[in-house]
Amino acid sequence: MLYIIGLGLGDERDITLRGLEAVKKSQKLYIESYTSLLSFGISKDGISTLEKLYGKPLIVADREMVEEKADDMLLEAREFDVAFLVVGDPFGATTHSDLVVRAKKMEVDVKVIYNASVMNAVGVCGLQLYRYGETVSLPFFTETWRPDSFYEKIQRNRGLGLHTLCLLDIRVKEPSLESLCRGKKQYEPPSFMTIGVAIDQLLEVEQLRGESAYNEDTLCVGFARLGSENQMVVAGSMKQLRAVDFGPPLHCLTIVGKTHPVEEEMLDFYRS
Repeated sequence: MLYIIGLGLGDERDITLRGLEAVKKSQKLYIESYTSLLSFGISKDGISTLEKLYGKPLIVADREMVEEKADDMLLEAREFDVAFLVVGDPFGATTHSDLVVRAKKMEVDVKVIYNASVMNAVGVCGLQLYRYGETVSLPFFTETWRPDSFYEKIQRNRGLGLHTLCLLDIRVKEPSLESLCRGKKQYEPPSFMTIGVAIDQLLEVEQLRGESAYNEDTLCVGFARLGSENQMVVAGSMKQLRAVDFGPPLHCLTIVGKTHPVEEEMLDFYRS
């Protein structure tokens, strides 16, 4: 059996009782480390905290392992119980849907145990979840790669009066371009997009496209460390949020669409 278990957003205590039971009965534990992080991060201390709670060692599964070597884990799950731990909810990232498909094709039994995700935790600011449109991902720009496919999605959402959740890039154990060219992988230090960088990139694309999807006066909500004891939520214009120090990762951003009076009343509590 392959258990895919959501860990929630805060710390080791956010796993559900059902999830903890599955961890206890599994012979091998993997934790996915590249689509998100718990509030204490994927560090030596963070992993040891989980291992102490579970009473078992954890294997950190990076992008390369999940996307290229997942079959090894699935073969194990044919023989005994294996737990694959995911920060947030198991289906918060498309990679995990792909893992289920591969497991089904290999005739491996799969059981999914759900948990809180950023997709619903953003409701804390008062914007109603059913008034969100398509979610977008904002990747780090480089000198040679500055994608803007998210622009049309934001524009379409705003045309319908819908809010847009922007998930900000994280880079964990990513090989450098130079090392790939040399044929020997060397990994860049971890990096996490901040709300300030996200807004800079959004405004850069707006300036290039010039179609008035949004501007520096557009109302947004910035979130940091959702689900943790020190989470931070601030509402304001893009210009205002650029100047806010949101502190350590992880960050995400909502571009606000048309608001209901109840939404506006809640947002007022978080204005900068």
